Amino acid sequence: VQLQASGGGLVQPGGSLRLSCAASGFALDDYGIGWFRQAPGKEREGVSFINVGRKFYADSVKGRFTISRDNAKNTVYLQMNSLKPEDTAVYYCARAPRLPFSLWRAVSYYNYWGQGTLVTVSS
Repeated sequence: VQLQASGGGLVQPGGSLRLSCAASGFALDDYGIGWFRQAPGKEREGVSFINVGRKFYADSVKGRFTISRDNAKNTVYLQMNSLKPEDTAVYYCARAPRLPFSLWRAVSYYNYWGQGTLVTVSS
């Protein structure tokens, strides 16, 4: 089982990036996939989650970020628009075998994590 996150980089405020989480060793539609981020000196926080057609977002990114899944490519995407400096963080994708949807932000439910990709929003 592997998760490979990519697509991070340096972008100006108001810009966009699309992160990808390529999965191998399992079928995406059997699991939930979450995106998390961790800024320096802060705890890891849930950004978005997708499973069986349900999508969830942190309040801080609602209306700006969109999560999607391409089962044919076994890849989950996070489209990030209108980026702000406070979105700067290392972004991780992770797999959850099962969880109550209300607890999608709980790190302990995820058993495999990608290596992270750095997003820097700065002028």
